[in-house]
Amino acid sequence: MIIGFVMDGLSGLPFGEALDWVAEHGIEAVEVATGGFSQVTHCDKTRLLEDRSYREQFKEAIERRGLVLSALNCNGNPLDPDPGRRDHKDDLLRTIEIAALLGLDTVVTMSGCPGTPDGSKYPNWVVQPFPPVFTELLKWQWEQVVTPFWIDLGRLATEHGVRIAIEMHPGMVVYNPTTLMRLREIAGPAIGANFDPSHMFYQGIDPPEVVRTLGRDFIFHVHAKDTVINPYKRAFSGVLDTRPMTQVAERSWAYRTLGFGHDARWWSEFISALRMAGYDGALSIEHEDSVMSAKEGVLKSVEFLQSVIVRTQPDANVAWAT
Repeated sequence: MIIGFVMDGLSGLPFGEALDWVAEHGIEAVEVATGGFSQVTHCDKTRLLEDRSYREQFKEAIERRGLVLSALNCNGNPLDPDPGRRDHKDDLLRTIEIAALLGLDTVVTMSGCPGTPDGSKYPNWVVQPFPPVFTELLKWQWEQVVTPFWIDLGRLATEHGVRIAIEMHPGMVVYNPTTLMRLREIAGPAIGANFDPSHMFYQGIDPPEVVRTLGRDFIFHVHAKDTVINPYKRAFSGVLDTRPMTQVAERSWAYRTLGFGHDARWWSEFISALRMAGYDGALSIEHEDSVMSAKEGVLKSVEFLQSVIVRTQPDANVAWAT
């Protein structure tokens, strides 16, 4: 496995300078944003689609620094019911085309979340079957919106030789392994996971067990991001928490730099599970820790991952047993 990085974390730097910093600090792969929720402008989507020389320059800027492009990332809501926010759908469609033109096989995104049959402009995330109207809404969302969109998208991805790595994220129709498997049954084998354990922790999901169950055919890409659970806050108010992410001390859980939520033993088990499942791609560091600056958090994460990967590298079965 190699250490990667979601380039959004260096949004204040121009692309070339960000790549220089990454290459200087032990990172081997980059994941570049192409829209969706990201406002980072490390690439020009239109030029990547239309200008072959610009595509060559983009690839060359990465490769001459000894880096690998692990994925394009357009995390967003492609099913947003508001016409004014449907650029996320266009971003995803264009990103699939761009990936094919670059000879890249992986696009990271989210499944999306629709609204309601009456034309609401706001996504409506259903997480339980009661009251019964929730079940009715969920049925309508999957049958009338999710299924036709993702059948078409799965076909488009297959035609372009691209895999769609879905980030299982609360707020979207695919937020856990069960809903991911449901979407794959609908859209086909071009759909898999961008496995980000940070979203699993606060749902009470065991990431290594999910890796062992899903296997390599489902896991297309991996994000390395940690979450800390505050047991006292959780005991009082549970894990459903709408307070701002910057209020780390008040929240039941928060995103943290690697090692500040789960220790090296946990990450060794997770990486060993990935290795035994056949995954040998990038562990793409995603910095969303409001307590640390991006550079500080990324450097700590790189050092942490280097020690864990070395520990599990020689023999995954031995690492699993220790």
